[in-house]
Amino acid sequence: RLVGFALFIIHRSSFIVDAMMLARVRAAYEKFLEAVVILLMATLAIEVTVGVIFRSSGHSLVWYDEIASILLAWLTFYGSALAAVKRAHIGCPEVMALLPPGVKVAFRIIAEVLVIAFFALIAWVGYSILDVLATDHLVSLPDIPVNYVQSVLPISAVLIIIAEILTLPAVLAQARAAEGAHIAATGEGSH
Repeated sequence: RLVGFALFIIHRSSFIVDAMMLARVRAAYEKFLEAVVILLMATLAIEVTVGVIFRSSGHSLVWYDEIASILLAWLTFYGSALAAVKRAHIGCPEVMALLPPGVKVAFRIIAEVLVIAFFALIAWVGYSILDVLATDHLVSLPDIPVNYVQSVLPISAVLIIIAEILTLPAVLAQARAAEGAHIAATGEGSH
């Protein structure tokens, strides 16, 4: 019994250490994505301000609006990765709350698998089109290839997959905790 108890404590403490390590990795990843998004927002704000100043002075920059559009798209994609790691995307918590506890866990797993599969597809297709776009260049800045600009698709898709994987244990633990709370409150359980 003592050996079994010791093994249980060792297993439990390694799980807690792993959970703490994962939480630290997730927090560092979130800070990294926040820095990227802030950098993109600041760059976009500066670029638009400079463009407006030049346009007001009668010396429009030919690349201003094309680069602003690209920066906005990049901000959207990298911001989506940040939202994924914060679990801030739109969901249906009311629908999930209506489901029985066991079904809730199953739906969480199915939803996570579908999200990861979708972004894996986006990453693969996004990477595939980079070769097709290798010969195209921006209109206003012909030295910049379009595949560089469009690399945001596979990169952000991979960042979102990483975010989903990093938050998956907490999501499943939350769903299981809801299952445990339901069982304790109602006395229902699997027999």
